[in-house]
Amino acid sequence: MNVKYSIRLCALLVVLVATLQAQTLPQTAPTDVGLSGERLARIKAVMDRDIAQNRLAGGVGLIARHGKVAYFETFGMADKEAGKPMQKDTIFRIYSMTKAVTGVAVMMLYEDGRFSLRDPVSRYLPEFAVMRVAVERTDPATGKSVLSHSVPAERQITILDLLRHTSGFNYEGPHDEKGNLVYQTQGLNAGGGNEFPLSEFVKRLAQAPLVHQPGTIWDYSYSMDVLGRLVEVVSGQPLDQFFTERIFKPLRMDDTGFSVPEQKWGRLAALYNPSPKGVVRANDAGQEAARRAPVLLMGGAGLMSTAMDYARFTLMLLNGGALEGARLLGSKTVDLMRTDFLAALPAAPIRLAVGNGPVVTAALPAGYGFGLTFAVNRGPEHTASIGSKGEYNWSGAAGTTFWIDPEEEMVGVLMIQTMFDLARGAQFRQLAYQAIVGR
Repeated sequence: MNVKYSIRLCALLVVLVATLQAQTLPQTAPTDVGLSGERLARIKAVMDRDIAQNRLAGGVGLIARHGKVAYFETFGMADKEAGKPMQKDTIFRIYSMTKAVTGVAVMMLYEDGRFSLRDPVSRYLPEFAVMRVAVERTDPATGKSVLSHSVPAERQITILDLLRHTSGFNYEGPHDEKGNLVYQTQGLNAGGGNEFPLSEFVKRLAQAPLVHQPGTIWDYSYSMDVLGRLVEVVSGQPLDQFFTERIFKPLRMDDTGFSVPEQKWGRLAALYNPSPKGVVRANDAGQEAARRAPVLLMGGAGLMSTAMDYARFTLMLLNGGALEGARLLGSKTVDLMRTDFLAALPAAPIRLAVGNGPVVTAALPAGYGFGLTFAVNRGPEHTASIGSKGEYNWSGAAGTTFWIDPEEEMVGVLMIQTMFDLARGAQFRQLAYQAIVGR
């Protein structure tokens, strides 16, 4: 055999083995980890019903318990129009599931001793040193909210505020004197294809008045994007480089990043929007954005990933910060992240849009508090659900979701591709929990 060919073949085998390792976790029969296979089959039955009724294009579901994958199934199509079935390694847009990755990055730097969570963020991002809070009134002539005046922020925004969404920002932003939304006039559109970097994004954000006084209310927001910039400034690395070197490579999340490389385009799920007639394919701009490396690297959205990649991330957290010899965080830090920090603070409705799309209103789920980037289950007596107290989770705008349950030693990941199908994650979690029949 030719020597050069042998060397090339060996190199190819090494890459192939590494790829296979990156895409796997220990797998087992459901009964070996206290789950009923018959009951787990209800998940596919529900998904297939909604696919048949055109309420869902497809998806991938993964459930692991006691460190082993007991359920890993595909549903429907990755691309209906192309006739492409869903595969286990299909790549999805995970939108706000990016936030958990940014939260881990922040806490890694916290463990490096780079800051305290009580520090004002202006110590590292001086553009936030002097903030004002909008006071609005209703214009009697138009019925629109308009800016009346602004008042000084009563205290600085802390890193803790940003992690738990009590910074005073939200996604909609304040109105100006004419009733226009300030974030929109400044070009601060989530997923809007902004052609400026994160440094410019946070400078523009700092120029807008806050919607609330810091520390007074939970309001889902651009806080995680500010933290993405904090990661860049403190680490001295662009956000994507920090994610890759400190998180994705150690966890072997080889299919996760801010864009999909050309050689993997065939694995990218198509994106769909809901409509009265069922799911319809999103416009070409929405489809193509995932194929290009973005200029704006957001801490709150923008990553692409697979069910298996993200399951590796969730198992790292379930294991107290480590997976297969790679330790990202200490166990006490993970405990801190999954602690409910809201106490009696009120929670505002979630108002968000992607790009120039319509504003969608949602809410922090009933019975949940909030930790450092996660919703935290306060117990079944508060949620009226069969989940465990202390389970923590979050979702993405295209219906993707994950949860982590330390009590049951269980994680779940659901990847779908329908914008604002936000109830799907809770349904998947419910169907997973009803399959528990033992330890």
